[in-house]
Amino acid sequence: MVARGEIARFWSLESLHMVSSDGGTESSALVDDNGSEEDYSYEDICQANPRYLQPGGEQLAINELISDGSVVCAEALWDHVTMDDQELGFKAGDVIQVLEASNKDWWWGRSEDKEAWFPASFVRGYIRQCRKHTGMFTVAQLATIFGNIEDIYKFQRKFLKDLEKQYNKEEPHLSEIGSCFLQHQEGFAIYSEYCNNHPGACAELSRLMKQGRYRHFFEACRLLQQMIDIAIDGFLLTPVQKICKYPLQLAELLKYTTQEHSDYNNIKAAYEAMKNVACLINERKRRLESIDKIARWQVSIVGWEGLDILERSSELIHSGELTQVSRHGKSQQRTFFLFDHQLVSCKKDLLRRDVLYYRGRTDMDEVRLVDLEDGRDKDWNLSVKNAFKLVSKTTDEVHLFCAKKQEDKARWLQACGDERRRVREDREMGMEISENQKKLAMLNAQKAGHGKSKGYSACPVALPHQSLHPLHQRHVTVPTSVPQQQVFALAEPKRKPSLFWHTFNKLTPFKK
Repeated sequence: MVARGEIARFWSLESLHMVSSDGGTESSALVDDNGSEEDYSYEDICQANPRYLQPGGEQLAINELISDGSVVCAEALWDHVTMDDQELGFKAGDVIQVLEASNKDWWWGRSEDKEAWFPASFVRGYIRQCRKHTGMFTVAQLATIFGNIEDIYKFQRKFLKDLEKQYNKEEPHLSEIGSCFLQHQEGFAIYSEYCNNHPGACAELSRLMKQGRYRHFFEACRLLQQMIDIAIDGFLLTPVQKICKYPLQLAELLKYTTQEHSDYNNIKAAYEAMKNVACLINERKRRLESIDKIARWQVSIVGWEGLDILERSSELIHSGELTQVSRHGKSQQRTFFLFDHQLVSCKKDLLRRDVLYYRGRTDMDEVRLVDLEDGRDKDWNLSVKNAFKLVSKTTDEVHLFCAKKQEDKARWLQACGDERRRVREDREMGMEISENQKKLAMLNAQKAGHGKSKGYSACPVALPHQSLHPLHQRHVTVPTSVPQQQVFALAEPKRKPSLFWHTFNKLTPFKK
């Protein structure tokens, strides 16, 4: 227990955390105005004292804090099993009070009632070692390999702290942890970015591991920290596995919790919430895969004008041929592609029917759909069949379309309704693709299409869409009998092969 008025500082992988046990403050700007318990990054400490940025600054910071009378604690990242009485044994997650840190490799500390030496390397990780070797890793490479793993670490620290508060050590069966998951459910969304980045991280590591110096470097990092014999890509897979385990663990907990238990309803809601998180992660993953194909599609269109399609859209909903009719009765057959937020019109080349020319687009946010009965349209005084209109909400602009068959018209009406629903759900869910991901998709598509002839095949059909619900409602069913490592793949329902992308398999822009 930290004495009243004392400041306890927790030293861990990348952060120095300061906790005030009584809400007191000190002269340092590192304690918030309310004097409440707060976590601070190592960078915040360095801003207060730039000397800590120099080589050996971490060790200097610890020793000066101890000399000031503060309590400095190290959080164990790995288990340390020892038979030596002079060494301190502990498990990952245990908090050890650091009493002396003059040696860079071994610190003297206290855990429970025992004082002994423990390896300082157990509170350091791969990231810091990589950052020190600027000649081997660029900032972009580190971002690709590690993603937002540090943000996940900070989130998990807070989540664990709150979870432990809800756990009843004396009578575990009376613990109430459901509310903790509900409180943090939005925070789990940060796993989406990491999971989406993970394939790229594996690809970058695979490329680097072909060089001996990188293999030796990562192995040296592992040995230095006395970590278990798992390659770095195995450690980086941990967050992906962790987010998949929560629905299974909660389902198991719910199975053995009686309905009369005070935490039953919260556990049930937490189970649904964590399945929801898995659904969101998989939907974002699917969208990222989709934007690469959409970018290649745009590059294949001749004479594209205006903003890139990805500036506003991230999913193709429907496509097909329609006849567009003007007020004067002039008709033009066009191929239309309905994305979220916009409808793109293209014209087929007269000789090369696999080539499409850009002819314009309609902002779906600014129009309303009007179904027309077969017969004479009273507004335009034209005879129409299988027709519908898109009418501007702000101007007198009207677009009239006719399908070849009644079933074709029905598909377009359904697609337009789906487009509005998906836009609304994306807004409620906060479904967004980052600008960097959009730019990267377009850049890759342009590189892939450089010097290649434009080509496009038969009229496509859009990818089936996983029905989404607002954050508090939507989820997927994950069978609890399935091994945990398979959940991430199962979280996304299998879809039938899509004719849309199948028709492009023979065309360069859409080759994988």
